[in-house]
Amino acid sequence: MDTSALLDQLNCCICLNIYRDPVALRCGHSFCRVCITSVLETQKPSGVYKCPRCRKRFQEEPSVQENISLRHIADHLLSTQPKQEQTGILCNYCIHSQVPAVKTCVLCEASLCDNHVRVHSKSAEHILTDPTTSLESKKCSVHNEILKYFCSDDNVCICVSCSLVGDHKGHPVEILPEAAVKMKETLKEVLEQLTSSKTKTEGRLQTLQKTKTTVPETAANMKEKVAALLKNIREQLDELEKKAMSQISTQEENALKSVSDLIQKLEEDREDLAKEIADTEELCEMTDPLSVLQACETDMDEVEKHEDNITDDQVYSAGKLDEGLVSEHLHIGFCNILNDMKKHLQIHEITNITLDANTASNNVLLSNDYKSACKNNQDNHCYESPQRFKHNAQVLSLESFGGQCYWDVDTERSNYWIIGMSYSSIAREGSKSWIGSNNKSWGLHKAGYTYKVRHNDKEISLLGNFGQGQRFRVYLDYVAGHLSFYELSDQIRHIHTFTATFTDSLHIALCVYDSRWIRIII
Repeated sequence: MDTSALLDQLNCCICLNIYRDPVALRCGHSFCRVCITSVLETQKPSGVYKCPRCRKRFQEEPSVQENISLRHIADHLLSTQPKQEQTGILCNYCIHSQVPAVKTCVLCEASLCDNHVRVHSKSAEHILTDPTTSLESKKCSVHNEILKYFCSDDNVCICVSCSLVGDHKGHPVEILPEAAVKMKETLKEVLEQLTSSKTKTEGRLQTLQKTKTTVPETAANMKEKVAALLKNIREQLDELEKKAMSQISTQEENALKSVSDLIQKLEEDREDLAKEIADTEELCEMTDPLSVLQACETDMDEVEKHEDNITDDQVYSAGKLDEGLVSEHLHIGFCNILNDMKKHLQIHEITNITLDANTASNNVLLSNDYKSACKNNQDNHCYESPQRFKHNAQVLSLESFGGQCYWDVDTERSNYWIIGMSYSSIAREGSKSWIGSNNKSWGLHKAGYTYKVRHNDKEISLLGNFGQGQRFRVYLDYVAGHLSFYELSDQIRHIHTFTATFTDSLHIALCVYDSRWIRIII
């Protein structure tokens, strides 16, 4: 037992000071002689005597037995305590010398030394307290009588008149020593709670102090990982750029060769046509019919057989580069880089989400692809199902999720909704069936311009300029126990992160308050 606990064992439970002239009742509990005498005098009119500590009843006024061993211990301890002169309160009856007071009588309004306390009146009216010069707090401000009782209804100390004719008439009252004992028991419970809270606070403080020392190292490691990832992405982008540029250059080379070949052929055709034109013009200028006809006997077949070797389509398509092929090459490259990045970040993008019609309440309308929901002002008259929510416009996803994954939702400017995740075992009716109103679901709530997060019926109002966009992201890290909400507007903004130990797979949970659609984006 430590020193403070040992000293507590040497304090009288009535005056809360170190025992002076300690005596014991038959039940074994000890008190200052003056203190217990005052209590017994107060109990005398009722004829019921009780021990202030254990509440044991005595049929007649109990006798007290001097506790010599305890007195020796208390006296020795008192001798080691600071001198009473330090309080500046002296005995009013020691007129020839300055003797420090050990008690003050509220009735007499006088302070007494140890010797005068022994001979002072032991009647109940003479209440002794610690030495004090301020007695106003010991008397009733209304009746100017000594405060003897405690009103448990109003939690105040009162005088006799207050209990008989005052505002506290008819209220349950106790004498101050008994009330003080009960109050101390209550205070002990409060002290235990405060001590427990202090221990938790100290533990949390130590955790945060330890965390504070690890934050720089964690941030440095994170920066290193991000730098390595981005370096890898840049290298892949550089390689992709080289391949794309090489492909464009190859297309350019092939296109130029094709155009050059066509130009050469067309130039040859142009020369042939010029010669044929000249020959034909010469024939047209002949005046002798026989000569014209004889000259054309052999040349006419060649003229009639002449056809274009190169078409307009060939001319128009010549030199065209295949942008689609380059785009497809870039698309495949970007997808490979993105998949590689997701693999490094261990993020799984949910690619298939459908809302479970069997869980949708009768006032929820689902889209044909089961990815959107809104509130229906009419009853859908759905068949009864134990999985269906009752009267609170909610629906769960058919699929369940774990690991690291995220999904987006477009609220389409709806001002009243809840988005979150839930175990499938969430209640389907009653006040505990709302998303966030139980320990099986976590939700982000929007009502007008107000944002809140809720879990296990504990609500946190969010401060910040949220709601600039209509698209939100929910990110789950199941193993780490994190469920985070983000707003996707001009920039990604973190809204809130729940920390929990998940014990079952999670389903997407939606609650729609108005007729605007809320859509799952994948």
